[in-house]
Amino acid sequence: MRWRHSRLPTARPPVRIAWEQAAGPLAAARERLDLLHGPVNVLPLLAPCPGVVTVHDLAFLAHAEAFHPAKRRYLTLATALSARRAARVIAVSAATRDELVRRLGVPARKVTVVHNAADPAFRPLPAAEVARFRAAQGLSARVVLAVGTLEPRKNLTGLLDAFARLAPATDAELVVVGGKGWLYDAVFGRLERLGLAGRVRFAGYVPDDQLPLWYNVAEVFVYPSRYEGFGLPPLEALACGTPVVTSDTSSLPEVVGDAALLVDPDDPAALAAALSRLLADPALRAALRERGIRRAADFSWSRTAAATRAVYDAVLAERGGRKAGGRRPKAAD
Repeated sequence: MRWRHSRLPTARPPVRIAWEQAAGPLAAARERLDLLHGPVNVLPLLAPCPGVVTVHDLAFLAHAEAFHPAKRRYLTLATALSARRAARVIAVSAATRDELVRRLGVPARKVTVVHNAADPAFRPLPAAEVARFRAAQGLSARVVLAVGTLEPRKNLTGLLDAFARLAPATDAELVVVGGKGWLYDAVFGRLERLGLAGRVRFAGYVPDDQLPLWYNVAEVFVYPSRYEGFGLPPLEALACGTPVVTSDTSSLPEVVGDAALLVDPDDPAALAAALSRLLADPALRAALRERGIRRAADFSWSRTAAATRAVYDAVLAERGGRKAGGRRPKAAD
């Protein structure tokens, strides 16, 4: 593997867009690439070689109200053109594949589903290590955990409504891990109106290496998102052996299978009932723990890599190139 790093400040969206559409194709031409992979929804429109694009979700269409109009217009145009121009499209779930076909008119024959996976760091951890972490964080004995950016799509206001119904009957503490995204003021407004300030902790953004400990310390993990292209946090929780309650929408049933309780994210009463059921039933928690670990093992990054490589091989074979098993073609993302 050889790296070619941009010297431009591509963390800034306008600079990144300019790099993707101008500097990137020039670099691809200089390197005489056989294949170019756009790993996040976008390919250069003037790429000098065949392209593969991975589409992670179409949230900017499914929940357009949650995006700045300029960002929504760019993502809609760039994703649609990239998917049509690409020799192959990788979708991270069957739900995303179906959306590409339905919303953007991408031919189904062009789209290959290649699932994401949880990092191996997400696994059941030793009880002593978890106990030390619980004490260091000052957490209660029973924790209901939610992980995700504070934004409307994650439905944290709905979670607060559900927890308000549950709180009088349990001593569990609700902990929300995740940084502030956009339109998050409604979350804190709802928290104040429901009088839950003493029962809910917002831990903010936490480093990746701490996340497995947060999952392990939780008695139940809840993820009431209204829409996900894949939904990695529920899979990470399953891998840690933490029982999961999540939404019955978009890709989430596809990811968790029969290893979690599924509810309508817009029904706070149903969400509260599912949480109450799990908190009250240790046998159900134990059964979901076992199912969750098995389910998470169905996903791995090695499988993702092999499936992605197969897409590359198919494109190169169609275009008269050699398969990656022979002379290694040059590719970049």
